[in-house]
Amino acid sequence: MDLKEILEPIVKDLEIFDSHFKKAIRSKIAFVDLIARYIVKQKGKRIRPALVLLTAKACGGINDSTHRGASQVEILHTATLIHDDVVDESDTRRGFPSINAVWKNKIAVLMGDYMLAKGLLLSLDNNDFQFLKITSDAVRRMSEAEILQIKKSRDLDIDEATYLKIISDKTASLFATCCEIGATSAVSDIATHKEMRTFGENLGMVFQIRDDLLDYTSRMSITGKPIGLDVKEKKLTLPLIYALSKAPKSESKEILRIIKNGANRKELTKIVAFAELHGGIEYTLQRAEEYSNHALDALQSLPDSSAKTSLQAFVEFVMERKK
Repeated sequence: MDLKEILEPIVKDLEIFDSHFKKAIRSKIAFVDLIARYIVKQKGKRIRPALVLLTAKACGGINDSTHRGASQVEILHTATLIHDDVVDESDTRRGFPSINAVWKNKIAVLMGDYMLAKGLLLSLDNNDFQFLKITSDAVRRMSEAEILQIKKSRDLDIDEATYLKIISDKTASLFATCCEIGATSAVSDIATHKEMRTFGENLGMVFQIRDDLLDYTSRMSITGKPIGLDVKEKKLTLPLIYALSKAPKSESKEILRIIKNGANRKELTKIVAFAELHGGIEYTLQRAEEYSNHALDALQSLPDSSAKTSLQAFVEFVMERKK
């Protein structure tokens, strides 16, 4: 199933979500509202709100609180993206100039803060206190992980356990939040909430591991040259972490020296070859498959439905994506 087919059970609900999201981020201040409307134009694949909706539908049914939860998650995600673009000095976001590129860093940081506040108020104004607890914990985990990753990137000192901790907190936490909120909005059964959180956490791990793997595979096959690897930003991900742990120390030291000094295009090719030679690519794919199996296992308790089928297909979609 492609993404369009996966989202088929919630097509109409996504339209309702769009309306909720636009309403939730409006401002009475004209300039703030202008930027908010610009954010709406930067619409991505809506993966995270789709997970909220699909999970709710699979667990019992979508209602108004589901749409509020989906909006809160998307607002939170958008706030983190705005702040990320400032930190990373990114000029584009989803094919549009980023907010920091158009209105500079001060406005972008404050707009990220505004979005975060709107997300929190959405829960408070509607007494969705459980949603607030779930999302606040995700914000904490994401912030801590981002700081830890920056520290480890500076030191070029990261092992597999630390890498998994970072991606669990930085990426998987929000996927877990989506699925737990979806389940919480639909049913009161605590065991189901936990199962869906487990599903989301494992799905998020697959998503990030595959994303990191694509840095070593897809760009090689499409362009013939490994352009834009994470290592250019001195971010060590699993393919390289594993290879560094298995290669002779002299080779590993040489690769780390290249990364520390700033790898050129030819050296990036060497790094990709190093990761593949010492089993980093194969091992990373194996780990992604393990997490995908855990995600699928967490869905077993749900009754059969089109939404459950879509959630299962989503795991396969993330595992097999090429870009």
